[in-house]
Amino acid sequence: MKTLPAQHGITDLPWQNKVLAALFVIHYTYRAVIYPLIQPSMSPIHILVWAFALTFQLFNATCIGGWLAAYGPVTAGEWKEQLSPYPTLQFAVGIAVFYFGLSANYYHDDELREIRRLEQQRQERLAREQGVRPGSIEKHYQIPQAGLFRYMLYPHYFLEWVEWTGFYIACGLSCVPARTFVINEITAMLPRAVNGKKWYVEKFGEEKIRKKWAVLPGIW
Repeated sequence: MKTLPAQHGITDLPWQNKVLAALFVIHYTYRAVIYPLIQPSMSPIHILVWAFALTFQLFNATCIGGWLAAYGPVTAGEWKEQLSPYPTLQFAVGIAVFYFGLSANYYHDDELREIRRLEQQRQERLAREQGVRPGSIEKHYQIPQAGLFRYMLYPHYFLEWVEWTGFYIACGLSCVPARTFVINEITAMLPRAVNGKKWYVEKFGEEKIRKKWAVLPGIW
């Protein structure tokens, strides 16, 4: 009766928790570390925007991390109940959707990078031909055409939602932190996409933009 209950750590968690935690780390390793390093150029960001984004991500990581470590399913039996009636199928579908969104997101991000890379190379070549030292790269805007860019202006936003919807499916539809994350992403990014389409129309003209959706195919 005087024996304390056994202490359990992260290593005792089911494999599902570890897989989901790994997906979270993979995404943010790319988004927060690799992405800024491989960009040919980046526009400056206001300190308040940076601070709000950091605050949101800290809260989000705490909520999802807490759910994965303790507040969500922490045994094989609890996972079966969480994803009932088809636990293996639902988890597999969620992971597949996540990886589709992640890989497609990277593809479309790289399409935007390629536009900047080509323009950077062009400006550097012109500078060499003119015998001047290459300086800062002038901003260059172009309508991407590869992949889903043929049909919408912000497929990388849409695919981010697909990615985290897959994570939500794998967590189970009762997972409040994952569901809240998807909702927050949509409500934060949808207005940016809508306003961004207005910018595209002003920059390139209605004729070139009118057949493209902003971010939701067939809806917006």
